[in-house]
Amino acid sequence: MMNYLRVLCVLMVFLLCLVQTSKSQQRQGQRGADNGGKERSMGLKIKGRVLDEESKKPLEYATVTLFNQKDSTLVTGSVTDKYGIFEITAQPGRYILNVQFISYQLISLKDITLNKEAPIKDIGTIRLSSDTEVLAEVEVRAEKSELQLSLDKKIFNVGKDLANAGGSAADILDNIPSVSVDIDGNVSLRGSQNVRILVDGKPSGLVGLSSTDALRQLQGNLIDKVEVITNPSVRYEAEGMSGIINIVLKKENREGVNGALDLNVGYPNSYGAALNFNYRREKMNLFMNYGFSRRENPGSGTSFQEFFLTDSTYSTDRDREHTRGGFGNNIRLGMDLYLDKYSSLTGSFMYRISKEDNDSRIRYRDFDSNRNLVQTVIREEQEEEDEPNLEYSLNYNKKFAREGQVLTADLQFQKSTEEENADFVETTFGQNNLPVEEDPLRQRSGNKEGEETLLLKTDYIHPFGKKGKFEAGYRGSFRRISNDYVVEEFSDIDGWINIPSLTNHFIYNEDIHAAYALVGNEINKFSYQVGLRVEISDVVTELEETNEVNDRIYSNLFPSTHFTYTFNKSNSIQWSYSRRLRRPRFWDLNPFFTFSDSRNQFGGNPNLDPEFTNSFEVSYIRYWDKSSLSSSVYYQRTNGVIQRISTVDDEGISVRRPENLSNRDSYGFEFVFSKDLLDWWKVNGSANFFRAITDGGNLGSTLQSDTYSWTSRISSRMTFAKKVDFQLRFNYRAPQETPQGRSKGTYYADLGLSRDILKNKATVQLNVRDLFNSRKRISETFGENFYSESEFQWRSRQITLSFSYRLNQKKKRESNRNRGDFEGDGGEF
Repeated sequence: MMNYLRVLCVLMVFLLCLVQTSKSQQRQGQRGADNGGKERSMGLKIKGRVLDEESKKPLEYATVTLFNQKDSTLVTGSVTDKYGIFEITAQPGRYILNVQFISYQLISLKDITLNKEAPIKDIGTIRLSSDTEVLAEVEVRAEKSELQLSLDKKIFNVGKDLANAGGSAADILDNIPSVSVDIDGNVSLRGSQNVRILVDGKPSGLVGLSSTDALRQLQGNLIDKVEVITNPSVRYEAEGMSGIINIVLKKENREGVNGALDLNVGYPNSYGAALNFNYRREKMNLFMNYGFSRRENPGSGTSFQEFFLTDSTYSTDRDREHTRGGFGNNIRLGMDLYLDKYSSLTGSFMYRISKEDNDSRIRYRDFDSNRNLVQTVIREEQEEEDEPNLEYSLNYNKKFAREGQVLTADLQFQKSTEEENADFVETTFGQNNLPVEEDPLRQRSGNKEGEETLLLKTDYIHPFGKKGKFEAGYRGSFRRISNDYVVEEFSDIDGWINIPSLTNHFIYNEDIHAAYALVGNEINKFSYQVGLRVEISDVVTELEETNEVNDRIYSNLFPSTHFTYTFNKSNSIQWSYSRRLRRPRFWDLNPFFTFSDSRNQFGGNPNLDPEFTNSFEVSYIRYWDKSSLSSSVYYQRTNGVIQRISTVDDEGISVRRPENLSNRDSYGFEFVFSKDLLDWWKVNGSANFFRAITDGGNLGSTLQSDTYSWTSRISSRMTFAKKVDFQLRFNYRAPQETPQGRSKGTYYADLGLSRDILKNKATVQLNVRDLFNSRKRISETFGENFYSESEFQWRSRQITLSFSYRLNQKKKRESNRNRGDFEGDGGEF
């Protein structure tokens, strides 16, 4: 901890030095901007910038048209980019320039002259004001597009999707193209669970030690958008084989007081609330997010297992019923401090606590080789979990007079703990359905986990020429995890006795240092981005009881390249390559962490190695007035594939733990589309077709698979009487082969209904998730001495009613063009 404090002090001094030197850097940046201006080529051009009069923010895709002043004939036109900037090339003459944007007042500039003496006409900044008459007609109902597409990432704006109301972060992720969440809560991107999940561009305590449980606890109403990056550049950390999912939380920055309150109630028993609030003044912005949820999720499952042991053959039918419930609270407070025109400092604090009460009942029915009932075993569990998490974050952002020149520095400290205590009672009944023993078997487990993580990060962007840029940065991550796991069994003579084979104290230390450099430029319609990242990993694991220490230090290079050709504003193609890795997670390395099912156990492998992937992708994106299409062809070669493998011992105990397989080749084709069929009817959908060839010959000739599979989803949204929205969404996942079996196809549907009330200041929504109660995992598993088939449903159908009220907020406007950004890997993590 003292090392952490030393690093904190060093970074604080660094940030203060940046603030003190901001004036001199500003002057240097201004001189650089002046010099850059002299280098610009001459030409007959009209340029300018379009802003929102109220928010002072750029208006992307505002329409700029040029007319001949003599006869008012149309000469040419353009649209603004994401910075609100436009540039039009024209012949010498006198013109009229019109600037317009949906629901804004038209601005017309007359007598604009271009000639050799004045070849460049800089209009300057044009500020558009809201058209109150137009707003009254459209009721300000337009919002951001539900899905925004770009070549390097997909942006999913959560508020548009009716089925997300009252849901959790896990529900939202499962409704995003390319992303799926399985029955157990594991997140996959393009069929791979090796994906990195970030919150606001950084690892977060909102995800915590157990990302699956944390995502179910996080209220979806707190989320603004989700960004999916399938082939990241070197500016992003190399972790995440199939890509990065970034959850962006809501944070308003409008002037004055703004906020929104969301309430929801549902069946089975669930309710929650979310509050988003901000107070903005010229030099300061205060923001707060608070979320509360209380849920009870009943689920069930069945399985059939057949064992072919050395001296016997028998089978088991297994039925399971469970209820996972509890409550979660999370609050996030922060402040943006605008030090001057170019510099800002943001500090935030996050606290999350969740308490869970879980119970389950498992019934085993054992049969001999002739399917005669031998015995019935009932195992009951009652578990309690407490998970408090703290996170402190500080960010410094420095812009320069030269546009695009930016320096950022981030500091984040996170502390998470989790304590689980479970009691088990196991009763065995004979063929006569009477207990075999007078007293049932009693066991208990205790699990104490703790994590501390310190993150240091700085990035610098330096523009050159007209559209070139150079980027460089450093990222240091220092992580400590402790897991103390104990399993005990009760004896009438000795009381509670420790079970040594299931008890140990596991310690995990991870230090990662990374640095990168990236250069990019745009030449006419062609742009490129090439970079290299180096990461040094120092991972030490220790089992205290057995004194087993595993110290691994490895350094790796991770290059990336992106080449883009833009045919026009609505038509682009990109080729990209990146090398990525997946380090074994804490749970992958920890041999002891669960005992809920005494016959089906899960554990980790301390000797697991990281896996590496080379990823190639060609993407094409096309926009029309009322539709869009994004398509990608990709190939991934993965070495050292981490895969969970099941084995069964002579007593019929099944153990699943991760192993390194030789390699995997994955080929795929993915497309995402959006279409406005009518003014009141919009549809969007996606599909991912892939082939995955996995070679596990290093562990046995049977661990091979060659699967063809696909996933798809389609959503239809209709608006009636300008006030009522209806949405229906359907998802399907095709069967898939695995190295030890296959998973069968599954489908499910969601629907939502929404209506604005209280003069459009509030919205009432009703949604049904898993309409047909069909979302189940159905699979078969094969081994040398066993066969099993199972069906499992983590959560049954849910019905939710929600109410949202907006304080001084209007639903955000959108352009009538559903367009994205063609400038490559936007945004920094």
